Amino acid sequence: MSKEIKNITIFGPGMMGSGIGIQFAQKGCNVILRARAQFEEDYAVENIDRNIKDMIENDCMTVEEGETIKKNIKIIYDINEAVKDADLIFECVIEDMQIKQDLFKELDEICPENVILATNTSVMSITEIASKSVHRHRIVGTHFWNPAFLIPLVEIIRTEDTSDEVVDAVYDFLKDAGKRPVKVNKDVPGFIGNRLQHALLREALYIVENGIADAATVDEAVKYGFGMRTPVLGPMEHADMVGTDLSLSIQTYLLKHLASSTEPSHILKDCVEGGDLGFKSGKGIQEWSPEEVAKSKRRLNDHLLKSLKDRQ
Repeated sequence: MSKEIKNITIFGPGMMGSGIGIQFAQKGCNVILRARAQFEEDYAVENIDRNIKDMIENDCMTVEEGETIKKNIKIIYDINEAVKDADLIFECVIEDMQIKQDLFKELDEICPENVILATNTSVMSITEIASKSVHRHRIVGTHFWNPAFLIPLVEIIRTEDTSDEVVDAVYDFLKDAGKRPVKVNKDVPGFIGNRLQHALLREALYIVENGIADAATVDEAVKYGFGMRTPVLGPMEHADMVGTDLSLSIQTYLLKHLASSTEPSHILKDCVEGGDLGFKSGKGIQEWSPEEVAKSKRRLNDHLLKSLKDRQ
């Protein structure tokens, strides 16, 4: 672990916050989850226990390592007590700009200037989140992907105010902790991963809207086609592999036929207006029985656990 960063405090002990806590507690950090109420503490404990159990059952850690994680995590309610020894603070609260701004303003006021403040927002402007704070050079974006303890990627987003020292310190710390950090040089909406993910979703929805294929077929084409090679072959490397001349030829012909709308798909709008919210309601773009929902979630979790085991 980085010598400079040992004590971690996490605001928002929900799915993301508790998952991030597991990651760093496993690597020997002292982790504090700041909770505001008993229900938040209960959720965090339940989530941590369940995830540790899954990893033990899938041979990703030993029982002893699981117990060490639990010992390295404390849940504290008082904000001043939670941050008093922190080297690095991760914010994982609700995606509400004012709530995030006010929290960072408060943390900026009560924490020594050498404490790094990081937000786990998935799409919001880090610059705007930091706008009410004075020491904006120590505020940075760290976008973990859910589940945070299984997916290696963390996007480190800098603003014009973020210092090189803070970006480098967070990068080195995350790398030492077993993550796969990448530096995002500009604070743009969606950063890298969500821009790519939603560009794909826009085209997928366009294909369904225009009767080219149904939703299940689109998913099949991704999962059993180019999606199988994406873990080892990204789009830029693939362009070089097939040749930039062929990539140029394909784009010259194809791009004018692809979706280019700047408005959300009417499929999504119709679903939301009709109360069809996906897994949570049993119907979204497709219909889902409780058994199918459980199977899908289990399949994803098993895949990620296997990937973790293969990396160890």
